[in-house]
Amino acid sequence: MGDNRVDAVTGGSIMKNLVAFFSASGVTRGVAERLAQAAQADLFEIAPQVPYTNADLDWTNKRSRSSIESNDPASRPEIAGMPDNLAEYDTVYIGFPIWWYTAPHIIKTFLEEGDFSGKRVVLFATSGGSGMGKTQRDLEPSAPGAHWVAAKLLNARVSEAELTTWVKSLF
Repeated sequence: MGDNRVDAVTGGSIMKNLVAFFSASGVTRGVAERLAQAAQADLFEIAPQVPYTNADLDWTNKRSRSSIESNDPASRPEIAGMPDNLAEYDTVYIGFPIWWYTAPHIIKTFLEEGDFSGKRVVLFATSGGSGMGKTQRDLEPSAPGAHWVAAKLLNARVSEAELTTWVKSLF
């Protein structure tokens, strides 16, 4: 017999969801945790192999690590690891702060190290003031074969109820 269960969020058949996130200051982490609850998803932190220091994140310093990485299109910061069971997920929400009007290059590392073929990839970002810009267009080549869903900018105070409404609107 097939699985006849219905997903409480999407109203469709049961799907396995993952919220993967990179958070430099903790803001994106908070949104990702609420989103994981709203989407009934597992949670995975995209952690850099070498953690960022406050000096590394100083966007006003052109020689800081984040500035150097953002200005080098070939930069792929190493990550500490990938989810063991990525193949099991149907939808992967990927969250990050906006750096220089796009995603930090560590997100490209994550996408390029995993196989997202046939998966729904939903981007979300946090930002202190800039929009999504060309973020999705920048990331799409890093996960060929993925089914991209429109990206969304979320503020730090977004509620779980607002996230649930958004998740339902995606399907």
